[in-house]
Amino acid sequence: MATKWQLDPTHSEITFKVKHLMISNIKGEFTKFNAEVESEDDTFTNAKVSGYVETDSVFTNNADRDTHLKGSDFFNAEANPKITWESTSFNGDVTGNLTLNGITKPITLEVDFGGINTDPWGNTKAGFSFEGKIKRSDFGLTWNATLETGGVMVSEEVKIAGELQFVKQ
Repeated sequence: MATKWQLDPTHSEITFKVKHLMISNIKGEFTKFNAEVESEDDTFTNAKVSGYVETDSVFTNNADRDTHLKGSDFFNAEANPKITWESTSFNGDVTGNLTLNGITKPITLEVDFGGINTDPWGNTKAGFSFEGKIKRSDFGLTWNATLETGGVMVSEEVKIAGELQFVKQ
């Protein structure tokens, strides 16, 4: 019988980094997201993982940039309120379908299973770290500006990462 695990959002985060002006990374995060896992055992081999982030919850510590990211040049939060994820295989790393900006593409994320432990209140929890990267243009995110010195303002590659803790149901 499958076990369901629900995200513990107070002990989880989803972040991204993108190169700006070709010289440094800018970090962002999503403050509203959810995920769940269904597994046959505590190894999580072939577990089913699904989740989403609310695009309107993007936060980069700069209000003007956040507004731009929520607009039609990037996430188009009004038309695409969620970025979704659905796994297709989980065997060490996880492969699945990412839907961003209305476009679905398969991606693989490197996963580090941190293990299972019981918190002081008796809840059984499992922890995972993940990282990967996507190409913005694969998801129709093509806004950019050419720099006077050559190159572009925003890199094509976006690094994504997360620290996720789940509670056994």
